[in-house]
Amino acid sequence: MPEIEKDKVIAVLNQILESELAGVVRYTHYSFLVFGFGRIPIVSWLRQQADESLTHAHLAGEWITTLGEYPSLGIGPLLDSHTTDIASILRESLMAEDVALGLYRDLLALVKDRSVALEEYARQMIATEEMHAGEVDKMLRKPGTVATSGERGAAH
Repeated sequence: MPEIEKDKVIAVLNQILESELAGVVRYTHYSFLVFGFGRIPIVSWLRQQADESLTHAHLAGEWITTLGEYPSLGIGPLLDSHTTDIASILRESLMAEDVALGLYRDLLALVKDRSVALEEYARQMIATEEMHAGEVDKMLRKPGTVATSGERGAAH
């Protein structure tokens, strides 16, 4: 099995770490901006997402130190449209999840057939992020709508 390109893998892992830490801040911030009758379950969901982002950051940081490097103290970009509209918040969330998904796919490309453990980690995170994106997409659909938001946009 060929060796991993450690510098490239560390660079992507640090980007993942920064992106996931941004997710902690973003989801926590969003949870403060929810108002109305559906506030309690939405706030709970957003805070669960913040907790999940922190867990993902822990995993990335552990991989960085496992590989003998120093984890970044940076934080990824924070999207904020300064709105309290739940749909806008969810769309921003989906954009951020797409960025994270891309980073995990970049990691997979770097470690595929080079490190079973890192490959499994990347695959597991891709599956988690894909499921999460699907969940957010379902939340953005109008009740009774089956088509994904991407399919609806293409149909118009």
